[in-house]
Amino acid sequence: MECSALALRELGTTIDLHGGGNDLIFPHHESERAQSEAATGEPFVRHWMHVGMVSLGGVKMSKSLGNLVFVSELLKEWEPDAVRLAILAHHYRGGFDWGDWLMPAAAERLDRWRAAGQGEAALDDVRNALDDDLDTPTALAVIDDAAAAGHGVFEAASLLGLALT
Repeated sequence: MECSALALRELGTTIDLHGGGNDLIFPHHESERAQSEAATGEPFVRHWMHVGMVSLGGVKMSKSLGNLVFVSELLKEWEPDAVRLAILAHHYRGGFDWGDWLMPAAAERLDRWRAAGQGEAALDDVRNALDDDLDTPTALAVIDDAAAAGHGVFEAASLLGLALT
């Protein structure tokens, strides 16, 4: 009830996008939807977006276990765009295991893309990948291929929120 009440108070009767972990679909989000729609008679959410779980050493990350990797800690050693790439390498709906290899691999990828230089290579293919259920792993692979072929990828990378300059 609390989440329904907060959402209705802060966001109105219909929310465009509601997200959360895929472990919250049932019963939490289904109950939230049922409560809100019963109270308002209106659709509660237009689009749901549920993310997969991230684990560390094969165990789901959680506050209660204290097995979290904090972005603030990563940023002490790695630049923000490398952190972004490490996360975007995985589809948002699929779970993955965080490993020590992720950040060095992301930083190396970032260096390769920067070395490829300015240009619009892969722009349409990256848009198509993102239009297909926000398929960031495919978008990254397309940019990898263009950069490896010596084509500039700065514009395509900007679609992922990266400023390679």
